[in-house]
Amino acid sequence: MISIEGLSVEFGGNPLFDDITYVINKKDRIALVGKNGAGKSTMLKIIAGLQQPTSGTVNIPKDMTIGYLPQQMQISDSRTVMKEAEQAFAHIFELQSRIDRMNRELSNRTDYDSQDYHDLIERVTDANEQLTMIGAANYQAEIEKTLMGLGFVREDFDRPTSEFSGGWRMRIELAKLLLQRPDVLLLDEPTNHLDIESIQWLENFLATRANAVVLVSHDRAFIDAVTTRTIEISLGRIYDYKVNYSKYVQLRAERLEQQQRAFENQQKQIQDTEAFIERFRYKATKAVQVQSRIKQLEKIDRIEVDEVDTSRLNLKFPPAPRSGDFPVIAQGVGKTYGNHVVFANADFTIRRGEKVAFVGKNGEGKSTLVKCIMGEIDYDGTLKIGHNVKIGYFAQNQAQLLDENLTVFDTIDRVAVGDIRTKIRDILGAFMFGGEASDKKVKVLSGGEKTRLAMIRLLLEPVNLLILDEPTNHLDMKTKDILKQAIKDFNGTVIVVSHDREFLDGLVDKVYEFGNKRIKEHLGGIYDFLQRKKMETLQDLERNNNVGSKSVSNNSGDKEISETKLSYEERKELQRQIKRLEKAIADNEKRVEQIEAEIQSVEEQLASPEGASDTQLYEKHGALKKTLDEVMENWTEHSEQLENLRLQDL
Repeated sequence: MISIEGLSVEFGGNPLFDDITYVINKKDRIALVGKNGAGKSTMLKIIAGLQQPTSGTVNIPKDMTIGYLPQQMQISDSRTVMKEAEQAFAHIFELQSRIDRMNRELSNRTDYDSQDYHDLIERVTDANEQLTMIGAANYQAEIEKTLMGLGFVREDFDRPTSEFSGGWRMRIELAKLLLQRPDVLLLDEPTNHLDIESIQWLENFLATRANAVVLVSHDRAFIDAVTTRTIEISLGRIYDYKVNYSKYVQLRAERLEQQQRAFENQQKQIQDTEAFIERFRYKATKAVQVQSRIKQLEKIDRIEVDEVDTSRLNLKFPPAPRSGDFPVIAQGVGKTYGNHVVFANADFTIRRGEKVAFVGKNGEGKSTLVKCIMGEIDYDGTLKIGHNVKIGYFAQNQAQLLDENLTVFDTIDRVAVGDIRTKIRDILGAFMFGGEASDKKVKVLSGGEKTRLAMIRLLLEPVNLLILDEPTNHLDMKTKDILKQAIKDFNGTVIVVSHDREFLDGLVDKVYEFGNKRIKEHLGGIYDFLQRKKMETLQDLERNNNVGSKSVSNNSGDKEISETKLSYEERKELQRQIKRLEKAIADNEKRVEQIEAEIQSVEEQLASPEGASDTQLYEKHGALKKTLDEVMENWTEHSEQLENLRLQDL
């Protein structure tokens, strides 16, 4: 589909890419990975045609469509959510407008027997068939399904986009891209503005309904669920693995280990050969063997060990001064804006040393509660901050608040006080801003580098309550792992607002769920919480189907422990349903392969001069596309049902 050949990019004489070549195939699901500043976003911009390489070419077929979602963009605020999303179907409106114009012309003409009149009728007929083929009648339902999958509710559809935060407006742009169904989707950190439920919906959409996908994401669980190919960008080169990220990490380690062993064995062989040559070089009786060894040495294909990027972030939070036993106590806390209730009657206590997560859909009040704790906004109820609590706060938009005209050094120099000012260069070096990097302007930094720079502020004075609002946005995998370990080692209290399941896994031991204007406490880690959420959904289904279940309340108010008892007969029936669904899914997958083969055959015919004018062929193509969508919908529905039944069978 798309071939990248001999691609090189230089910035100020420094190479970013050096003679890179690879191909993006139809239906590829590619994760671009690498450290911050390696060039992942630059690669997407070049493929999208927004940036030109220093040398090399990107060959894109003439009729191929490409959809690109950048990390940040300027968004129009002149329409409602629905009207903005409808822009994805501008081609439908344009075609409908053309049909209307031709129909008006037909009604005004009287030369019914002329060839021109009959040609006009034929053009109207062809346009109407094309309108039917591209599914114009279903676009409204597609818009609603996609917007709701990304977290919007029907009440939002008629609201102007100007009422929404930047994160929600990015969701609208993402919805438009998904609705356009481009041949290649280029997504740069698409999960940064999504909550966990929306991320899971997007995972399913990309895995089952998208065409080719190339994405940059630092959400390991997300890229593992979506991608099947990993391209690593490191030190100007690429390494292409036909596996998902987790398998890539394993294969990469094995490759480097094997390469190192082969290099060491070859070096020993070379040293032994050189030693033999040197020892017997001047002995006439060994002249033949020496010449043979010299030729052998010249023929050796020297093994090179791939240069490994050893730059590493050195992150360690200062020791936390001791605080009171209960850094945060909330009693009946609530927040309203006019008639809009964000949350109400929140009662919880965070103990010293606890690491907790705030999770839930965007707009349910996570960042709002953080602002209440910080004293930035008013609230109802009582919120007590414990004795000697010193808060270190990383806001969600912290990186965007940096002055882009300052250098990295000046950014820290302006906030550092006392003896810290003498150690700024050392601190910057520990955060991978050593040497010339400390003199870079903030505006030329990548998103991850800006986040790292903003994170340094937290280290300038000791704190004992860390509040981190989406700290992993834009951070690469290694940096996220280092941040996660630093938080685990931190001996103070931590509140993390995050949608990154892999980051939260093993980090927090309590989850506060925000939803339905309430804040609900769940003991255990993030996957315990997600499993419980699935079980609660299943139990709702079981109650609707009169399957016996019971709910036991304990003394913690909103906390519930639910149990489901299945009899022998019920379990047998469950197994029968699972087998039936597995067969249905397998049948769907075979049918999808058959339909895709038929579509490809029709498209090949349409590409010929004869096929291009065959209206029946267009009708067949449209019918096949519609059937494929229906089969994919069935596959998705059956897969979700199967997952739910397997959870019951645990």
